[in-house]
Amino acid sequence: MKLSNFRFDLPEELLAEYPAEHRDEAKLMVLHRDTKKIEHRKFKDLIEYFDDGDVLILNNTKVFPARMFGNKEKTGARIEVFLLRELNSEQRLWDVLVDPARKIRIGNKLYFGEDESLVAEVIDNTTSRGRTLRFLYDGSYEEFREKLNELGQTPLPKYIKRDLEEIDSERYQTIYAKEEGAVAAPTAGLHFSKHLMKRLEIKGIDFAELTLHVGLGTFNPVEVEDLSKHKMDSEKIKIETPAVEMINSAKTRNKRVCAVGTTSMRAIESSVSSSGTLKEFEGWTNKFIFPPYKFSIANCMVTNFHTPKSTLMMMIGAFAGYDFMMEAYKEAVKEGYRFYSYGDAMLIID
Repeated sequence: MKLSNFRFDLPEELLAEYPAEHRDEAKLMVLHRDTKKIEHRKFKDLIEYFDDGDVLILNNTKVFPARMFGNKEKTGARIEVFLLRELNSEQRLWDVLVDPARKIRIGNKLYFGEDESLVAEVIDNTTSRGRTLRFLYDGSYEEFREKLNELGQTPLPKYIKRDLEEIDSERYQTIYAKEEGAVAAPTAGLHFSKHLMKRLEIKGIDFAELTLHVGLGTFNPVEVEDLSKHKMDSEKIKIETPAVEMINSAKTRNKRVCAVGTTSMRAIESSVSSSGTLKEFEGWTNKFIFPPYKFSIANCMVTNFHTPKSTLMMMIGAFAGYDFMMEAYKEAVKEGYRFYSYGDAMLIID
């Protein structure tokens, strides 16, 4: 499989600038892997494909307000700072992206907030665009994190050209988000409403929660034609005993085990025992899934429609089958499905 295999024409108007009016009213394309049949439904119809004892695997990561705007000392130049990951909580060290990058050097100080109550010093140039900042703040760690939340904004994906609106703080977050640490939402989960979750629960469907803190590496473009040479950025995951037991039990009973989103799928495929079962894990994963690939845990998947040549699309090609996925994407464009973070959804089942 080559990078060029994942090229297709995506009209710009199909990139979703806003979420559907109601979470579970987005379109749902259902792909049957065994018969190659394609159905067009609404997301709330998802419940019809699941029965008592089936499991949905949910990524409960929570997006934090990772985008901040500061001013450079002396010049006052406006600098966008995107918090990527905390390196050291005691020293308040963070990996960040800065824009415009050319204006920022080691030793520069940045001031945040109208009262400039938060100051950061650049202590390292980690990559061509990335930097390491040390935040200088006198309060406790809890107060420092509160200050970051107060000054930060919801980090909408760059493809959304409009300004941040009130709707985004609620809708760019799953209703089951708990563990703060993601800089992007696990978007397949955005379609689940409280009403749909309750209906699924009443029908006997179990929810297995795990955590994968989505980083920007998920969206980094692939720049090599030979996919085996692409390196994914590492992302932090945590899979605990209750989820492991629930998922392995459902597998034993030949139930539907459904990964909600590429992040859930990557997490479970990063922690498989030699006997093909899921095991507990806490650490980092840089797993890159592309065709051909043999999946060990899930036999079903919910996902959004992804952009051309993205690593997310490559995983879907591995799970649905490359030719079937390309046929479905062609159909999605023809039928006006909405793509990317606020877009429509796909259910892949046998």
